[in-house]
Amino acid sequence: MNLTPATEISLPACRTKILCTMGPSCRDTATIETMMQNGMTAARLNFSHGSFEEHRRTIAALREGAGKLSRPPTILADLPGPKIRIGQLVEDPLILEKGNEITLTTREIPGTADIIYVNYNRLPSSLQPGDTIYLNDGFIELTVLEVNPESVRCVVTAGGTLRSGKGLNLPGRKVFLDNPTKRDFEIMDFALAENIDIFGISFVEDADALLRAREYAAGKNRSIHVIAKIERAAAIGNIDAILSAADGVMIARGDLGIEIPIEDMPSVQKELIHKANERSVPVITATQMLVSMVENSRPTRAEVTDIANAIQDGTDVIMLSEETAIGRHPVRVVSTMAAVAASFERRHGELMWLSALREQLKAYLTEKRISVPDMISLNVAESAQSLNVPVILASTVTGMTPRRISRLKPESWIIAVCQDEDVVNFTFLSSGVYPLARDGSMSTWHEPVMRQLKKQGILTPGDKVILTEGMFSNPRDGREPGGTDMMAIITV
Repeated sequence: MNLTPATEISLPACRTKILCTMGPSCRDTATIETMMQNGMTAARLNFSHGSFEEHRRTIAALREGAGKLSRPPTILADLPGPKIRIGQLVEDPLILEKGNEITLTTREIPGTADIIYVNYNRLPSSLQPGDTIYLNDGFIELTVLEVNPESVRCVVTAGGTLRSGKGLNLPGRKVFLDNPTKRDFEIMDFALAENIDIFGISFVEDADALLRAREYAAGKNRSIHVIAKIERAAAIGNIDAILSAADGVMIARGDLGIEIPIEDMPSVQKELIHKANERSVPVITATQMLVSMVENSRPTRAEVTDIANAIQDGTDVIMLSEETAIGRHPVRVVSTMAAVAASFERRHGELMWLSALREQLKAYLTEKRISVPDMISLNVAESAQSLNVPVILASTVTGMTPRRISRLKPESWIIAVCQDEDVVNFTFLSSGVYPLARDGSMSTWHEPVMRQLKKQGILTPGDKVILTEGMFSNPRDGREPGGTDMMAIITV
């Protein structure tokens, strides 16, 4: 991804980024490359499943495919966290029938329709008769009948199909588990050794889990980006502190939709995305966006509307989970998601796409309490819209400038020229941002980018380009790096 005269700028199919979970359906190099060609922009490694050797081979295939497409090899290592899961089942899948009794035990035994192992030793301490337990993202519901020292006897109140390793939720009950877990740190060691520096921190309730993950990496002389996965009700009450500590957030609607009333999920999603946009924190919307395509070749009408609504809410990334990991149509599901996103993005201007955040910044401007970086990003977005600018060029040290512009969702591509590969990889998770790495000694950084854009036909004579950089803010003056203070408009 180093910026050279031959650097190819391979813009994705849509400005909204598509994060795909890797799994048995898409681990091979050919499928990965085809998924990238059809809209996949980043990969999620779900360390709740698969061996380190399987993940190592997937990482190699991802980097090979990204290299062929001149794309950043953005990989998210998703840590399991303090997730309560059932053990191995004798029959997989297993059908749990409504009205049947079942025992959940802390003894590690093969699971049957009568008794299932749960990997949480303090399960009886967290429950009492009458409590509700959910399995498999809430599709199966149990009611507690009796609590014993090593087991919990339940009745199935909503039955369904259950597979080995599926999650168990205890909404409203205290869970006595560390976060990150010992297993999470083992996974971090592996991922760091593979030069991955973006980590999803699961079941975040406050900022502490994020800080512990950073401290662990710092102890190994590594700096990481942490994505706070919002899937516990407690996280919503602590969202401001979490956003201050996180580099990004993921709205993990599977577990969150069990932790909070399901009818509250749409409004909570919108609120979380808006808060993340306010702070220039990239946000991922996840879970069941095209889940019907695990089996089917076409999505439901509700699913494509869900994708569009998440984009209109202001999300940076839309995520696929089992759709690509174990689904029958991994390539088709990616191309479907990209087509829906691209179609909706083309209609932004017609669909009153002046975001609440943009109007909020204008109010701050009127009240004379807007910061210089916010002023620059607002002016860039407004100018890009007024002048029909196809490309915004942003020089950045930390990645903050393109993210500030990105959150306002201009219809232009933001070409972010960065000094570090880790900034390149993480910045690719921001909507509409295409990052390039450059040699820090290059003074006229924008000239080779402009030449390449013209060579590829992305820019044509007469087009206007907006340029931003930190021309006057110098870190040697005691300022933080990445202080953008200049905006220029150039005609091609």
